[in-house]
Amino acid sequence: RVTEKTLSKKGVEVENIFQTKYGALKVSDLVGKKFGTKVSLSKGYAYVLHPTPELWTKSLPHRTQILYATDIAMVILQLELKPGCVVVESGTGSGSLSHSLIRTIAPSGHLHTYDFHEQRSEKARQEFEEHGLQDLVTCYHRDVCESGFELEDAADAVFLDLPHPWKVVPHAKKALKKSGGRICSF
Repeated sequence: RVTEKTLSKKGVEVENIFQTKYGALKVSDLVGKKFGTKVSLSKGYAYVLHPTPELWTKSLPHRTQILYATDIAMVILQLELKPGCVVVESGTGSGSLSHSLIRTIAPSGHLHTYDFHEQRSEKARQEFEEHGLQDLVTCYHRDVCESGFELEDAADAVFLDLPHPWKVVPHAKKALKKSGGRICSF
């Protein structure tokens, strides 16, 4: 979340300024600007862009290793995702893939994303809410290797990004719709 003011190392509130190769960008200069607006920097200019999963992937706070655009595109292709799909993701991590999955299945699909690490799961849930995605995603703190997904005959696709994916395949099969679906493990 970007704010006009931030705390210095000494705990003093100061103006929030991002340094780029094109110069300094004062966050206060962004307030009230529409997407697409050109803003001046100290050594050039930049454009105010609408947030996308690709921009999020490049700027997110890394809590784990993440997938980047090329791998994400392959995952979405292999899972045959489209708007309206219900997807189960195990290994929420930093949420890089999750954001792209949500964009792909929106506006009527849903992502069920699981992480065994409670703080990662909670932080991802907070970020999805801050990004206005809370209606499209449900975050769970759970060890799916031991406990499964608690979803049956619900998912069009399951993505597994965890150390022992073979332990989860029976749970993934149960989560998939009886009419079929796709499983992808990374």
